[in-house]
Amino acid sequence: MTLPSDFLSSLTCPHTKEILEDMQREDRPNGGKILTLRNEIAPSDLFCYFAARFGRPNGIQNLLRTDDSDNLIHWEWVLRSKDGMLSFLGMNFRTEVWVLGSTACDGDFLQELVKQIKADFSNHGKLMSEIRKSLEDWIEFVNPYQRLRAAIERLRTELDALQLRPEDEAVPDLTSSDQIPDDRWGDIFAKYTKGLGLCFGIRSMLPVMAEAYVNLLLFVLMRPELKADERLRENTIRQPIDIRVKTLHMTCVGFEKPVDYAHDACKAYHSLVNERNDLLHGNVVLEKLKFNEVFFNGRVPVFKEYRSLWERSIGVDIRTVGLHRLANELNVVDNFIDYLRSRLSESLRAQFERISIMRDLGLNKKNGRIGILFPGHLVDMFAVQKQAGEGEA
Repeated sequence: MTLPSDFLSSLTCPHTKEILEDMQREDRPNGGKILTLRNEIAPSDLFCYFAARFGRPNGIQNLLRTDDSDNLIHWEWVLRSKDGMLSFLGMNFRTEVWVLGSTACDGDFLQELVKQIKADFSNHGKLMSEIRKSLEDWIEFVNPYQRLRAAIERLRTELDALQLRPEDEAVPDLTSSDQIPDDRWGDIFAKYTKGLGLCFGIRSMLPVMAEAYVNLLLFVLMRPELKADERLRENTIRQPIDIRVKTLHMTCVGFEKPVDYAHDACKAYHSLVNERNDLLHGNVVLEKLKFNEVFFNGRVPVFKEYRSLWERSIGVDIRTVGLHRLANELNVVDNFIDYLRSRLSESLRAQFERISIMRDLGLNKKNGRIGILFPGHLVDMFAVQKQAGEGEA
């Protein structure tokens, strides 16, 4: 259908009281259709346009929402047309347009409506700009510390599910040809190859997770005079990790006590970093990598002692990858983070803890304030449209 050229200009914005009264009338508009807007019009432009033209949102959903960002519907304008009502609902993933009554909305209705709204921006541009400037402008970003922690927890869950028990599952030395089922080596190799790969990944990420926590402290709590100066800010965050930790009480607000890098928690973390560097960079540290010694008489090996097939294959990888050290290293990182947290003032500690556990954070573009913009869950809904003639459920 071709939308009448005056369709948009003919829309009126009734008071919420009138909408409630209309809903109670026996001859209220029935039937209609639910349409969806994603980014055909930027949702912020649509909000500013309606606010500039009609004032505050008038829909009933505005009365039902809680005063925070954890809502299915954040705003609603209900507009009256000559044939019914149009309800625009701002949600988390789209704007729904509920066309109620006999307004024809087949074909290109939505596209035509979008064109008319965009064309009308110029008539309300000044006020739209003022309204946009009155809104707080935030950037959403991922918390690297929480992203790493979540990844490690997922990998740890996968590793635990394999139930690796090398003490019980080690394949013994062969003493007869029928001692081991044909496929046992293949199954065990496949399981341990996956498990040791997971272990390698976790151990590689653990020190990085702790460093991400230090970097989050700097990002959130860095002193204003350092944050405001790009050179000083970059110099602070580019320091070696031990320097960043030792100077946290100087570079950040909220530290009641200096960080003692000689503390057991810091020393254990420092050792973990060195261990990770050898593991991740493939450093050839003979004492950590050797697994056997053997004599040679020319080209004839003369073993100092025999090692089993298990010990020379999977057993070597278990030891060099550090499967048995994983649980302790997890504790090392958690103890290090707990120690840093303990140096913060009690009030700031609680605030920072809330920030650190959230994957998604927000940065106010005007004043640099860090905030939690949304809850840690995503919500969505779709209205179920009852078909004509359908009985009650």
